[in-house]
Order: sequence, then structure tokens, then C-alpha cells
Amino acid sequence: MVMPSEFWLHHAVFYSLLFLIHYVNGLWVIHGNIKVNYTRKINHFAFFFLPTLLQIVIAYPLNAITFFGDIVCALLFLTCFIAPLRQRSTVLATMFRSFDRPEDRPMTLIWLYTQFIASYVVLIPLLSYFESHDMLPLVMIIIIANGIGDGLAEPVGIRFGTKKYATYALFTRQKYVRSYAGSACVFVTTCIAILAFQSYFTSIQLVAALLVVPVSITLAEAFSPHTWDSPLIYASGGGTLILVFSIF
Repeated sequence: MVMPSEFWLHHAVFYSLLFLIHYVNGLWVIHGNIKVNYTRKINHFAFFFLPTLLQIVIAYPLNAITFFGDIVCALLFLTCFIAPLRQRSTVLATMFRSFDRPEDRPMTLIWLYTQFIASYVVLIPLLSYFESHDMLPLVMIIIIANGIGDGLAEPVGIRFGTKKYATYALFTRQKYVRSYAGSACVFVTTCIAILAFQSYFTSIQLVAALLVVPVSITLAEAFSPHTWDSPLIYASGGGTLILVFSIF
């Protein structure tokens, strides 16, 4: 199957905007003394929501081929920031500063690569299961929990999170901290997402989902390795949604 021209146009516009956002945010970090924790989340929201907005203007068919193309493009985007390339380009080095938290060095890209791959390892079978059971729109609940809830968790935690707890990270013994305020963002966002899709639930399923899914996702975010929230959020959220529909 040939990749449609709309796919290439959509992605050309998307990645042009994404590169620009990363570059401006990098300048902001370097010259504006802005915490990279904030600019990193601006990048996060752009990566999650720009494709949806662009799909309204430049729509391309969503199928297995274009989905695979999305994954390849995202991996290539991350590859632009490997050390041999950014050391030869001040533009790429500036963009890298927009998401390179000092506490993550030298693992920044390794954690992003592995989280991205693990997220799709979890998400692909979930998408298949939900589609086969006519539940595909409900995948948006866990995507919103991750995209918005987890996206807000860090900046809210930095600004308002006076009470914190420790978490670990992959490939290191160093401890990192999360905040209860940030975890509350994940919980509240998940509740709102479930209510937004309440028409897909029976009354008992809705009550059950509100009781278990937000708690499951919040605990997954809380106990997941540093920078590795997404695959755990997808697994716990998707798993508990399947459990609710299986039981009720």
C-alpha cells in the first residue's frame, strides 16, 4: 500500500512546527532562564495535540500503514538529537536543551527512546482489543490521562507540590521525586476523561470505572520509573477498563 500524499504533507507541517517549538523553547531555556521542566511539557503537549488539530485541516487515512509511519517518523525525530548530530549543529543543540533536564543526563535520550517503544508495545495490542470489541473511542481515556494528566503533573508539582515522594529510574540507582499535587492532576484528569465518554458505559460500568480506573492510573504514574510513565499508564488504564467491561 502506497503512503497517501496527505500523510506526507501532514507530517511535513507537523514536524516543521515541532522543530520550531523545540527551538524557541530551547532559546527560552538558554536565554530566558526558564526551567526546562516547563518547556519540556510544552513540547509534550505539542507532540500530543498538534497532530489532532492538523488532522482537521490536513486529514490522512488512519490505518496500519500510516500508524506504522507515525512510529517511524517519531523515532527519526528523536534520532535527530543524538550526540554526533547535535554536537555538529547549534540548532539541534538548542532544540535539545528544551527537553534535556539536568537531572536526566546522560540518560535523557535513552529514557525517551525506551519509553516511546514500550508505550507502543503496550498501546498496539490495546488498540487491537478495543477495536475488536467496538470500544475503540475509549482508548482516548488513557491517552487523555497520559497526554493531559501526566503532562500537567510535573509543572503543577513544581509550582504547587510542597509534599513529595521518591521514585526510581531505569539503569541508575539515583532517586527522583514526584509530588502529590502532580499525582492529583492525573487522578482528576482521568475522572474527567471517563465522564466525557460516559455515553459508552452503562450506569454500573460508569460507577465502576470511576472507582478503579483513576486510582489505577494514578498509582501507575506514581510508581513508574522516572520518565517512564506512559507505558505504565496505558497498561494500567487499558487493563482496568477491560476488567470493568468484562465484569459488568
